[in-house]
Amino acid sequence: MAGESIEIYNPDRVCEISVQDLEYREGMAVRVYHPKGTGPFPALIDVHGGVWSSGDKTNAAVMDRALAESGMVVAAIDFRLAPQHPYPAQVADVNFATRWLKSRAADLNADPNTVGAIGSSSGGHSVLLSGMRPHHPWYNSLDLLEELSGSEADATLKYILAAWPIVDPHARYRYAQEGEKTRLAELSEGYFLATAAMEEGNPFQILLRREEVHLPPTLLIQGTADQNLPVPVTEQFVAAYRQAGGTIELEMFPDMPHGFGYTASPDTDRAVALMKKFVARCLAEAEAV
Repeated sequence: MAGESIEIYNPDRVCEISVQDLEYREGMAVRVYHPKGTGPFPALIDVHGGVWSSGDKTNAAVMDRALAESGMVVAAIDFRLAPQHPYPAQVADVNFATRWLKSRAADLNADPNTVGAIGSSSGGHSVLLSGMRPHHPWYNSLDLLEELSGSEADATLKYILAAWPIVDPHARYRYAQEGEKTRLAELSEGYFLATAAMEEGNPFQILLRREEVHLPPTLLIQGTADQNLPVPVTEQFVAAYRQAGGTIELEMFPDMPHGFGYTASPDTDRAVALMKKFVARCLAEAEAV
């Protein structure tokens, strides 16, 4: 019927899902969680954490499954890891995977106009950088596969779900040094190679430098007992994001540690519920524009 409103995403929906492992570029795996139903469904890239150096596409499976079961195509990616592949390799892979998902949307029963991203810890850092700088030549350096080369897909995101993200890698590096967290400091060095890169590829500092960036609506989730990154810096980032004109929500989870959403718990359930409501609101507002 003409003029009828079509619901893009209902966060209260419950779907059966299937899981498929694919390659989004040679040697790079992606695990796709498919809701069963008519579709096309909203789509989401998942970028895991691991101090830029470890982990894989299964890290956030608890959250990925829960989001997919609400009627979203979730594509959890593997990507190049440090120290073999320093900055900005991981961000370039995220940028590429976003364009790949949009280009392959029809095959995956997904809507290319709804693509957002969830990133946790160092993955949250990469998602924020790619989302804020979707056309940056360092990040947008990988060409789509030949059969998709005519696609006009870009790496812009409708929204970002940032779970305990590293919003300021240089501040986190100093925090790790001062707290004698040797592993975190060494792995940060292994990815960035120099403190200058920690400042350049730095979502918080990018805002303070007043660079011209995209500011996708963002939900940021972190535990108050997070010992892997300084909570005050997260709060300062949120304030800077708002001052730059972006929409961002911060939800602090009392007594929760870094990475709490990787395991099933009532707090993880609450975090996922917040994510689903946030996605529904973002997509509805985007459709209304």
